[in-house]
Amino acid sequence: MIYLKHFGLEKAPFSLTADPCFYIDFIPHKEALQVITTALSLGEGILKITGEVGTGKTLLCNKLEQELAGQYLICDIDNPYLTAHELRCALADKVGVKKENFDDQFLLTGLIKTRLLALLAEGTKLLVLVDEAQALPDSTLEALRLFSNLESTSQKLLQVVLFAQPELDVRLAETKLRQLRQRITFSYQLRALSEKEIEHYIAQRLKQAGYRGALLFNSKVCRKIAQASRGIPRLINILCHKILLISYGHQDYKITSKLVHTAAVDTEDAYPVAKLKYWWMVLCSFLLLNLLLLLWWKGLL
Repeated sequence: MIYLKHFGLEKAPFSLTADPCFYIDFIPHKEALQVITTALSLGEGILKITGEVGTGKTLLCNKLEQELAGQYLICDIDNPYLTAHELRCALADKVGVKKENFDDQFLLTGLIKTRLLALLAEGTKLLVLVDEAQALPDSTLEALRLFSNLESTSQKLLQVVLFAQPELDVRLAETKLRQLRQRITFSYQLRALSEKEIEHYIAQRLKQAGYRGALLFNSKVCRKIAQASRGIPRLINILCHKILLISYGHQDYKITSKLVHTAAVDTEDAYPVAKLKYWWMVLCSFLLLNLLLLLWWKGLL
């Protein structure tokens, strides 16, 4: 990254890669992790985490995988377009079923159950993490539901966490998916970050990237970023990355509201941040219009 040396950074602070090293324990993410870990410890079968595009679902999924890797055998499903049979094959491969048995889907389900029982006897349970679950075909969602029904005499053989956009909730409201909807025992919806959280988020990302200098993004700048990003972490990252690029291009170290405006104009889905001069023009026009109306009402015009 061309501006790293300019700002004294060791690595890119606002990369869009969902790197768990950049996980920050904000209230929405902290609560989501608590819901998941508590529900998993209770043996629940299917859990659901939803959030708008860019709210950090993939990062949360990666963080969860990192934290639970020592407790579970984890199957990470990051291709949401898998068919039901492809899902069975992915699970079979993870639990060690021989590939020559993959063609017979009925036999395969039985072999997966047998392997899951053997793993449970060894003290290991399978955890399936599904990212972008709103895009899964109905047949694959149904296959997941059926797998979540597999159990020993006392507990589930596998557990599932769905990470999805709100569109999944719309689909689950349909009658044909009511059985899956009833199997989801715990849910959590991620929210956007507040202005104060954004200020802390930016400072922490910079710190984790090795920045040790004076404050780069002050409260006023962070307020503008909050307006432009609507508190969505992905947009915050894109805006901050562009702001640092522009500042580097000017060979400057000062981050201003003007830079936020420039970055927002150049960013898809970001709300434009109006310049102060523009707002003064709007305010003056509004006051002038009200004055004219008042004079007209009193018959002075």
